[in-house]
Amino acid sequence: MKLKLLITAALLCMAFPAAADFTTVQEAYEIALSDLRLPRNPSGTIAFKECKSCDYRTVRVGGDTSYKLNGKAVPLKKFQEALALVENRDDQPVTVLRHVERNQVTAVLVNL
Repeated sequence: MKLKLLITAALLCMAFPAAADFTTVQEAYEIALSDLRLPRNPSGTIAFKECKSCDYRTVRVGGDTSYKLNGKAVPLKKFQEALALVENRDDQPVTVLRHVERNQVTAVLVNL
């Protein structure tokens, strides 16, 4: 019984330092489509509001930024065309993923 307790205590002690090593790599923002301004070209900037009363936040996009429509990666042009057809933009959620260190959007996801 003491051996099991000793092993359990040792494993718990080894697990605590690992928990302290977590760092945030990406942040995700879920916003309404009406609060999103897509870039004009693949290496421009994207702007979005985190809340209705917030100011627009502008973040860079790059050639490696992915635009996913219904789980499928599509080119920026096709993504823009699909979102232009959405009628109720206030009720359509969009997820924007931003890499913290690079301060660059890595993905924009929407399910229509």
